[in-house]
Amino acid sequence: MWTVIFYEKENGENQVKEFLDSLPAKLKAKALFEIDLLEQYGIDLREPYTKALQGGNYRGLWELRIKLGSDASRIFYFLPIRNTFVLLHGFLKKSEETPKREMEIAYRRMEDYRRRYL
Repeated sequence: MWTVIFYEKENGENQVKEFLDSLPAKLKAKALFEIDLLEQYGIDLREPYTKALQGGNYRGLWELRIKLGSDASRIFYFLPIRNTFVLLHGFLKKSEETPKREMEIAYRRMEDYRRRYL
C-alpha cells in the first residue's frame, strides 16, 4: 500500500488542500479519484494519469494529470521515501505547456520538504 501526504509550509499552510477545495465539485471529485489511484497503484500508475517532469532541476518531480472535459489541472508530487508520495503544488492548467513558474514552486517545496524532514 502507498501513502499520500500533503506538503505543508512551516506556517501550516496547505496549498494543495486549498487548491482542491477551490475546484468545481466535479473536477474536485476527479482529482480526489486520481489521488486515490496514486495511493492504490503507486509507481505503477502511468500516463495518462501521471508523468515525470523533464529537465535537470525537476528530476524526481511528477505530475498528476487531471482532466475533465476542457478543464485540466495538475498536482505536482515526489517520492521522498519508500511508499510515500508528497503532494506539493496544484494549479489549473490553461496552456499547452506547463508553466515554468508552477514547476519552480513545486521544486522549491520539494527542497523545503527534504530540508525539514529528510
